[in-house]
Amino acid sequence: MSASELAEQNLGLVHACAGRFRGRGIEYDDLYSAGCLGLVKAVNRFDPGLGWKFSTYAVPVILGEIRRLFREDGTVKLSRSLKERSMKARAIADEYCKQTGFEISVEELARRLGTDVYGAQEALNAARPTLTLSAEDDGEQRGVEIPVPSPEEELTDRLSLNQAMEGLEPDEKKLIILRYFRRMTQSDTAELLGTTQVQISRREKKILLKMRGMLV
Repeated sequence: MSASELAEQNLGLVHACAGRFRGRGIEYDDLYSAGCLGLVKAVNRFDPGLGWKFSTYAVPVILGEIRRLFREDGTVKLSRSLKERSMKARAIADEYCKQTGFEISVEELARRLGTDVYGAQEALNAARPTLTLSAEDDGEQRGVEIPVPSPEEELTDRLSLNQAMEGLEPDEKKLIILRYFRRMTQSDTAELLGTTQVQISRREKKILLKMRGMLV
């Protein structure tokens, strides 16, 4: 199958990903265009030899390009309806916590909002506080709002990380697991693998560069 055929057969992935960001201040056509760029990148970089389904590889890349639109714009814009739903969700969640002493479940929030679970999650995410990076210039304060990462973004990052891990050699994967999943020191890792701390440090840097190249 040619690259163009693979891209055409998976345009549905772009529509599905772009649809998640409707009503957040950016026109759907722009979301779709960014998603198509991600799809092209995924097609050009996909390696079927890794054993991944194309859709599993492509979705994080497509979402990454769409999220780039919001990062370049400085902040995630919300539609009026989503802002109103977000305020209502926050009020319901706060009242529930006061009455019961527990955090409200997404399912219960969805029931009280009259929406589905995804709609409730979207409302909660929109209510998250933002981190502001500010700098003073000539007495004026300029800020860039950075939304706190949502569960959807975290899932995307995990998919991308898993994809990168699958591209490593067995010995490389073992080193990364020991260092970053089991949180072992370089010295302990070196002792377990029968080498030196210096060698572990050098290998680790090379592996991280390799993984970074897979995720770009």
